[in-house]
Amino acid sequence: MLTLYGYFRSSAAYRCRIALSLKGLAYRTVPVHLLKEGGQHNAPAYRAVNPQGLVPSLDHEGRIITQSLAIIEYLDEIQPEPRLLPGNAASRANIRAFALAIACDIHPLNNLRVLNYLKGPMRQEQAIVDLWYRHWVETGLAACESLLPQRDNRFCFGDQPTLADACLIPQFYNARRLKCDLAQMPRLVAIDATARTVPAFATAAPEAQPDAA
Repeated sequence: MLTLYGYFRSSAAYRCRIALSLKGLAYRTVPVHLLKEGGQHNAPAYRAVNPQGLVPSLDHEGRIITQSLAIIEYLDEIQPEPRLLPGNAASRANIRAFALAIACDIHPLNNLRVLNYLKGPMRQEQAIVDLWYRHWVETGLAACESLLPQRDNRFCFGDQPTLADACLIPQFYNARRLKCDLAQMPRLVAIDATARTVPAFATAAPEAQPDAA
């Protein structure tokens, strides 16, 4: 049995939900609210699951895996089809590079704990924090647009979703929520619109999660 610890609005957990849904894998959700009770991720019970106190965490029959991209690659190995890292070595490297550009370069700078630190100890006003957020998301996604193959596809690297799309759609969800300017990335906008019509992406969306209320 697969158990996913996550928070409905966490883009890292969202990536894993997309992967689980695309592969048709049944799983149990354990909500870890990042705001309630001082942040449930800080509680000793959750720290015993993930010492970093981050979401998501995946429990597969007592085996705990952390970090969203590691979780998704693990799922790709235990359930090979549909492959989220298809093609030859070069193709897989390009998909990973795109996913890492989001997961390692964009997402850490607009993570909740970073934004909270800017507002808290750094004493920045909300308008400044929002400006910080939009700058890094907009410049990062504009760069990702240039990483796409020079041909039109339904998804980032072909006509089927890959790890790249599992990372892109949650970042776009947050970008729209924070009113980022997406005019510089028309191909990514089109891919996002296509993905949101696919049931696996829709069922993984934050508003569809049991802890969204």
